Amino acid sequence: MLLLQVPATDTTAASLSAASGAAPQQSLQLLDLVAKGGWVMIPIAFLFFCALYLIFERFFIIRAQTRTDAGFIDNVKDMVLQGNIKSAESFCKNQRTATGRIFEKAIGRIGSPIREIEATVETVGQIEIGRLERNLGYLGIIAGIAPLLGFIGTISGIIRIFYDISLSDNISVGIIAGGLYEKMITSGAGLIVGVIAYTGYHLLNMMIEKFTLALEMNAFEFIEVLQKPTETVRMR
Repeated sequence: MLLLQVPATDTTAASLSAASGAAPQQSLQLLDLVAKGGWVMIPIAFLFFCALYLIFERFFIIRAQTRTDAGFIDNVKDMVLQGNIKSAESFCKNQRTATGRIFEKAIGRIGSPIREIEATVETVGQIEIGRLERNLGYLGIIAGIAPLLGFIGTISGIIRIFYDISLSDNISVGIIAGGLYEKMITSGAGLIVGVIAYTGYHLLNMMIEKFTLALEMNAFEFIEVLQKPTETVRMR
């Protein structure tokens, strides 16, 4: 008599096929998370785009206005020493940068006392730096407000969760966790926007500080050149 033996692996194969036919686990999508954040995500998104615009707008302007040729100050000193004041003034004007405008005004004051020329460089320099820092304060405001908006969204969501629990008189971990993770989205979004604005604010300020240091060095060399001819004339 022939005995039919059923392989023991059939049960395992059946269980594997059943497992493979099970529904795949849901995954979180970015747009779904943003939509579940609630109305607070609207001002946070607005602040996000404002921060990006301010960062890129200021970056390109600061980079363009603080760009200085390697031999700029040397050319200016040579023209001044040769007595080509008009040529030096035109050379600075053609630079179309903050540094060019500062030294254009300083060269126009040649013949006045050194203290007046130094005051001119300082005053015009402060004006140009003020132009570079324009709208940077808004980045600082965004860096402070965005995280607070996120916390407001989270707190309002928690209040709503406990209010619903009080109405239904049913404490369920699923209900609490589901509503809570949705409201925590606003905190995460607010912190991300705040970090972006905070980082951009300080990076742009570092660019301005670097320009300020270079300006002070160039101004010192320029004033030093103006003082040397005077000393030579006195010795003669």
